[in-house]
Amino acid sequence: MTRTAEIARQTKETDVRLTLGLDGEGAGTRQTGVGFLDHMLDLMARHGRLDLEVAVTGDLQTGAHHTVEDTGIVLGQAIDRALGDRVGITRYGHAVVPMDEARASVALDLSGRPLLAFEADLPPGGTGNFDHELTEEFFRAVASASRMTLHVTVETGTNAHHMIEAAFKAFARALRQAVAIDPTEKGVPSTKGTLTS
Repeated sequence: MTRTAEIARQTKETDVRLTLGLDGEGAGTRQTGVGFLDHMLDLMARHGRLDLEVAVTGDLQTGAHHTVEDTGIVLGQAIDRALGDRVGITRYGHAVVPMDEARASVALDLSGRPLLAFEADLPPGGTGNFDHELTEEFFRAVASASRMTLHVTVETGTNAHHMIEAAFKAFARALRQAVAIDPTEKGVPSTKGTLTS
């Protein structure tokens, strides 16, 4: 079974091209024009064991918002497409990740029902050209486009870089669990018989 997706999405604000493999090793390059987002995507690929190729051209002269949000949308679309009918997946994932003084937890369900619950008291401001508030926008876009129920909680921390990095790593680890094939699951892990409608 090959669980991959390739998506191109172009608007007047951004041009996003993304290739995803759910059963990878962290291969690929991530170039969005937003250095901190590239760093987060790099570690997400590594800890999620995702092969992830991302190339984005965006209207960065207006800020990073459109680039970050649209990258999240396309990543979510790719996750949804690569999962297909979701037969045999574990479905649920959970991870708690410390990053120095920071700690974040993520719980997710590949339920077919998009929702983001985001709790984080991030310091105001930005890291490079990445405004800290864009963390929530990115995860909202991923959750919506992948039809995932996603709970992200930054439990503690004082350094925004560490807090956001812990959240991305926890997301990667939880996603890795949820997309994993459960050899004891013979169908779709739902009493409804579907996770896609």
